[in-house]
Amino acid sequence: MVAVSAPKNGKKTRHFLTLNDISAEELSSIIARAIELKAEVYNGTSKPLLERKVMGMIFEKSSTRTRVSFETGMAQLGGHALFLSSRDTQLGRGEPIEDSARVLSRMVDIVMIRTFGHDIIERFAEFSRVPVINALTDDYHPCQLLADIQTFVELRGSMQGKSVAWVGDGNNMCNSYINAARLCDFELRIATPEGFGPTAERINSANARVKVCATPTEAVKGADLVVTDTWASMGQEEEKQLRERAFADYQVNGELMSHAASDALFMHCLPAYRGKEVSADLLDAPDSPVWQEAENRLHAQKALIEFLLTQ
Repeated sequence: MVAVSAPKNGKKTRHFLTLNDISAEELSSIIARAIELKAEVYNGTSKPLLERKVMGMIFEKSSTRTRVSFETGMAQLGGHALFLSSRDTQLGRGEPIEDSARVLSRMVDIVMIRTFGHDIIERFAEFSRVPVINALTDDYHPCQLLADIQTFVELRGSMQGKSVAWVGDGNNMCNSYINAARLCDFELRIATPEGFGPTAERINSANARVKVCATPTEAVKGADLVVTDTWASMGQEEEKQLRERAFADYQVNGELMSHAASDALFMHCLPAYRGKEVSADLLDAPDSPVWQEAENRLHAQKALIEFLLTQ
């Protein structure tokens, strides 16, 4: 279902809280536009398409890539981005989320939120008069999926009919890959330790495109793309030792990748912990697409911002 909220200037406001907020056709259009915008940066032909537009960036979880990519993206588009941490706003001092949404959305043109509970961003979007982008919640990370899909398209073409292996924690990235499997029509194979997988409800939402595998090798066999993430996400630091023991057999390395397709790609949303979820040699290989994947956060998000502000 497309996320919408209070109308502004007679139009319903589109939000991007999960990949399910856009159609398959819209996703393809956003990816194609991201590739165009990236080419313009490299060619020096970028245009200030969003001049005088302002983005409010609310950070309850810190980040390097998210802040830099959104702030740089708004600058390249001719707009401006305001960094708002929970220490700097009334949102962090107990003001109701709904009130913050009502006020901020009367002052800025678009809002990006990186927070903990997904319900927080849903409540904010419900009362916002401008588009709201999920820059990460505990449940979903849709902007990273835009970058991952863009990277795959650039290097291998369409994801339709491909096989993707998720190895590691059934976290917000895994949940977003489940959504992507439905939108992009690929097979997703998930290998997680017992007790760390995504919910059955989320798996079933992908219309039989998701398979839960008993081992990483089973998931990776013949895969066109292998993806992982840190074993302990932000907010799970106290579980780190427990998780490292549980995930000890789930490292993505050269031996595991040998079971994938001969031209398989490996991706990681970063930050990565070499020697834990991924081996150093795999991450630092000369042809590693991980750094292209990271850069594409910038270009994919620019295309997303342009899309939401022109609806």
